[in-house]
Amino acid sequence: MTDRPYSGLFVSEGTSDLPLADLVESLFVGAGASVRLSKPDYSLLPKVSKDVRSRVQAGLKLVGGTVDLIVVHRDADNAGHHARQQEIRTAVQPIGGTAALVPVIPVRMTEAWLLLDETAIRQVAGNPRGRVDLGLPKHHQVESIADPKELLRTCLVRASEAGGRRREAVGKRFNQHRRQLLERLDPQGPVVRLDSWARLVDDVDRTIKTWDSTVR
Repeated sequence: MTDRPYSGLFVSEGTSDLPLADLVESLFVGAGASVRLSKPDYSLLPKVSKDVRSRVQAGLKLVGGTVDLIVVHRDADNAGHHARQQEIRTAVQPIGGTAALVPVIPVRMTEAWLLLDETAIRQVAGNPRGRVDLGLPKHHQVESIADPKELLRTCLVRASEAGGRRREAVGKRFNQHRRQLLERLDPQGPVVRLDSWARLVDDVDRTIKTWDSTVR
């Protein structure tokens, strides 16, 4: 158990992924450490490149330059977990100073983490009592889906059981619905059965153990 609060920087692929910062904070709290992740507003700087190193450098500048922890979100996509992990570590190591690093790497995309909670999908789609089969994958299948984003979009429309213009409107609200699902993601829910989530939890635990050993 660590007593003092730790500061952190959260760097995501896009603004729609920012709710992941709250999830990571909750994992640290659950494991016994208080972490506050800053989510920098890159619009306060001239154009920032989208590569990991540029975004981390700009983020550190915006938060004052020194943090205890850097958390970087990057979907595995077709590159795979290991390649993304190496990409993040290579980008952050020269500029991160003494900060611990925790990569957040959903496989293949963040949407895969959102495809396991049928109740949440029906609620977000505005039809919580719906009974139509959504065609959701099993937990052992979800990280192998080629395009989980498109599948999630289809499942949300199907869950709404809407027709005509309303069905079209549901489809257009995908980004809003996706963010709501991310905000509702239960860190103790079905996602715990996924390897990519387990790796994140392991990295959180490993970071806290390092902090504990340093304090001693």
